[in-house]
Amino acid sequence: MTDQLLSLEIFLKHTYEDIEKKIDETITDQNILAILKDGKRLRPLLSAISFKTCTGGDESSQLYQQFLEGAVAIELAHSASLVHDDIIDGDLTRRGEAAFYIKTGIDNAILVGHKMLVVGFSIALSHGEKIAKLYVDAWGGTLDGQLNEINFNSKDLQDINFTADSKFFQVYSRIIDLKTATLFSAACKAAAYWANSSDKVADVLAEYGREVGFAYQLADDLVDLEKGEMIDSVVIPLLTRLEKRSAKNGTLKTRSIRKKIEKRSPEIKKLYLEEISTHVNKARMICQSPILPNNQFKTFLLDAPFYSINKMLAEIYINI
Repeated sequence: MTDQLLSLEIFLKHTYEDIEKKIDETITDQNILAILKDGKRLRPLLSAISFKTCTGGDESSQLYQQFLEGAVAIELAHSASLVHDDIIDGDLTRRGEAAFYIKTGIDNAILVGHKMLVVGFSIALSHGEKIAKLYVDAWGGTLDGQLNEINFNSKDLQDINFTADSKFFQVYSRIIDLKTATLFSAACKAAAYWANSSDKVADVLAEYGREVGFAYQLADDLVDLEKGEMIDSVVIPLLTRLEKRSAKNGTLKTRSIRKKIEKRSPEIKKLYLEEISTHVNKARMICQSPILPNNQFKTFLLDAPFYSINKMLAEIYINI
């Protein structure tokens, strides 16, 4: 590991500890704390790098604490979406344990998820209109992505070819953009607001976060594919829902689609790696913008996508 990556790793470790401390200070509900336990904190950590890029690390303690409070709101929104996703997708486990709805029942899980969103919005609202609007808009985008996924239908699979310009990949990409990349984007944009930076800086960081979020979700799905767990990825829940519908009307042979995916696994893997690299490189180009201040944290922005995604891909012995 280079000295630069080691410095990034140390920064992320210390920031993670600060975020965990702020979660413990801010959240008293034991159910919410249980849901937040053992999260990777990727979105607030990326937001932290963005925040420090804007301040150069010279912010006041009060401003940093305000950022950390905002980071808790980011994590609340993300984790609430996971609680609801597990119910919708019928996933039984989360982070090596039974999913929250399995432990407490669906009714409790839905309501606790809603409570998390309310707590997060209360924090955002206390930080002013810009942050509050960003929170609502980001969550709205995430919901649109979820709705697109749920309402995905057989007409979208007439072209099942896995190419970057296929109908299926376009639909798949749209879902990722809304469901995952939106919150990454908002986390980075909010960091600029917490640092009292300009709207131009906020917009650059928003685009950066979107590209990182897109690459992250693709990498996450590729890990599922290579582990033989593609059933649990973004792609297959779409097919699973189609399978349930086809059992009623017989309009789609999802088994044949699954076989086609398995047969073309090397080709699909190649596409994933190409797309991941494309979005990572876009993020790296964006963060080199002269609009962003030049400091050590800007170099962290440059390295963060490769660092976080390669750490994930290391599970399947792949590097980009």
